[in-house]
Parts: sequence; C-alpha cells; structure tokens
Amino acid sequence: MKNWISNNWVRPLTAIFVGAAITIVSLAASSTEASAQSKGSRIRQSIQRLKSSERRWIQVDLSQQRLVAWQGTTAIHGMRVSTGKKSTPTLTGIFNIQTKHRIARMRGEDYDIKDVPNVMYYDGGYGIHGAYWHNSFGTPVSRGCVNLRPSQARILYSWASVGTPVVIHR
Repeated sequence: MKNWISNNWVRPLTAIFVGAAITIVSLAASSTEASAQSKGSRIRQSIQRLKSSERRWIQVDLSQQRLVAWQGTTAIHGMRVSTGKKSTPTLTGIFNIQTKHRIARMRGEDYDIKDVPNVMYYDGGYGIHGAYWHNSFGTPVSRGCVNLRPSQARILYSWASVGTPVVIHR
C-alpha cells in the first residue's frame, strides 16, 4: 500500500497493547473501490485518446442505455440500447470487436435464440447485436450483451470492423 501523502491510501492498522487492541480507522478507499477508481480512470483516458485520433470507436453508456459510434470526436450514429440486467450485467471496460457474424445462434442455460442478426463479439460471449425478440430498448433486459434494434444493428455492423475499440462505462 502507498502512504497517505502520496495518494491517500493507507492500510488499516491494529495496535496491540497489554490487555487491549484498538483499530485505527483507515481514511482510504477499500481495494475494491480503488480498483473501480483505477478502471474508471483507464476508461476516461481511453476515451480521451480515441477522441484525439481519427479512429472509429464505439461507446456504450450503461447509465444512459445509449451507444454512440464515433470517428474521433465526431458522433456518427447514436442508438438506444438494452444492456444487461442487474443479475446478468454488461461488463465495463475497454474492448475491441473480435469477430463479426451476420447471423449467429446464441445459447445459454435458460435461452436458445436462433438467427441473431449482426453479431459483433467483443469479449468472449459478450457482443453487440440485433434483438428481434423484445422492444425494451432503453431498459436493461439482456444477459450481458448490448442489444440494438435489428435495423440499427445492421447499420453498426456495416460501419464497424474487427478491431474497432468498444468502451463500456457507467
């Protein structure tokens, strides 16, 4: 752990005296909070880096249930999405489109959906894709993926390529 002066992190200390133990309260965030702060900082830095480039990139704002396709600082497409519900959340972080499939079958413990349109996987089984089975865009209802209206998924699929950065944040 770093000391208080360098970046406000301290380790809780326990002092033992004869017949007594006291705990000095830590003023620092827990390691989980520190990790979340670090991740948030990396995400903000990535957004700044991408905005200073001319690259195409995708931003998903979980709190707004909104996806924006950017080229540098220019917003090209904006779309309402449905991301993961509380029990099956969409992961935050910095990813890249790994594979693209015009149509895919998605299966899990409690679902089996054929002919999912315009799938772009960015982290294992997590992807951005069309969802013809619901119309709840703007509300988290998925099992972790980023759902779009099929017509919007087709547009994004055509616009993005393998390697396109995907930044997902709250």
